[in-house]
Amino acid sequence: MRWMGQRESAEVEDRRGIPVRGGGIAIGGGGVLLLLLLAVVTGRNPLEFIDLVSGPPEVSVDSEPRGRLGVPSDEGGRFASVVLASTEDVWRRQFAEHRAGEYRLPTLVLFSDAVESACGLNSSAVGPFYCSRDGKVYLDLSFFRELKDRFGAPGDFARAYVIAHEVGHHVQNLLGISDRVDDARRGGGDGNALSVRLELQADCFAGIWGHDAGRDANLLEPGDVEEGLAAAAAIGDDRIQKRSQGYTVPETWTHGSSAMRVRWLKRGLERGDLAACDTFSAGEL
Repeated sequence: MRWMGQRESAEVEDRRGIPVRGGGIAIGGGGVLLLLLLAVVTGRNPLEFIDLVSGPPEVSVDSEPRGRLGVPSDEGGRFASVVLASTEDVWRRQFAEHRAGEYRLPTLVLFSDAVESACGLNSSAVGPFYCSRDGKVYLDLSFFRELKDRFGAPGDFARAYVIAHEVGHHVQNLLGISDRVDDARRGGGDGNALSVRLELQADCFAGIWGHDAGRDANLLEPGDVEEGLAAAAAIGDDRIQKRSQGYTVPETWTHGSSAMRVRWLKRGLERGDLAACDTFSAGEL
């Protein structure tokens, strides 16, 4: 990716090195596969296992520790801020074109080992996540090493796809999609099936970012799209389950198979439009 010299977002909060409160146990990035294995075997959300070891399930937004705001000085932090800035440009334009109201910017929180959010105290082992209660994306940059070394998905665009996917959840929150999914769950809907459709839509939204970033910002280079597709395939539920237990259990999937994730990311990359990402009306995923 041609990210050097591009605009960097000021909506970055650097909490790396700031200890978390509450006495929770922080699980390092190396514990991610163990948590994934537990989730696969039991069919439970890996966040539940984090809650078991990380203390209270929820904290007040006002009680969150504050990190340094603005563009980080290290290369990894600057890369993340460039990607975030690019998503800001893309989604401002998409919201304007679709008359979807104001696009409120998310904050990207960089942390190490564990972090407090309005959604609770979480370890880096859970991976990058979005908290709808505070409108922030949380990222431990060590996840990118996991992506490269454990999942075999290296490259700038693979890393950018991860950030764009989490920003996709912010878009879902602003559009009211996340609330509708929560209502459906409370009404007795299949939680796993709804989660898969929500995650695949976030993949498609990440593809919209990639489409616009390549066309307008000239961020992409030859081979970048292939890196993103490889990353989507690497973290499909079926591939993770086969790696951890040797077989797949589709009923327990929460993010979709490798083929599904690739298909919807590619759809967003090719179409570049919100209307193309309606996973909830799609019959076949």
